[in-house]
Amino acid sequence: MEITHNQTFKALTQAIDKANEIGISVNITIVDTAGHQKLFFRMDDAFLGSIDISMGKAKTAMLFRMNSEEVGNFLAPEMGTYGMLHTSGGLVGFRGGMAIKAEGQTVAYIGVSGGSPDQDYEIAAAGSII
Repeated sequence: MEITHNQTFKALTQAIDKANEIGISVNITIVDTAGHQKLFFRMDDAFLGSIDISMGKAKTAMLFRMNSEEVGNFLAPEMGTYGMLHTSGGLVGFRGGMAIKAEGQTVAYIGVSGGSPDQDYEIAAAGSII
């Protein structure tokens, strides 16, 4: 099952509402289960440097079917797999990328960047259940 445009807007709205609630402007990317961009949204005053990070978090979560920070566990220098950081066009291994679920099934992935990793996670989580 793939995310519909109505579901995409619902996830976006939920994430924006959470960002407004905590008072942070972020970039939000939603990709489908194949990694193709479904939506990108930059809130007013969101950092330009966070655009690529939001896209990277969504893509990283999609490629490994786990939250971006879980992938980050493999990217630490002391891990034998830290070199994978440079694969797939670059991976982002900190909080803010995760699956979007509808009726218990993964339908897309969301990446959020612009706040602290904990804020990005909180905003992404708000958009992850539709």
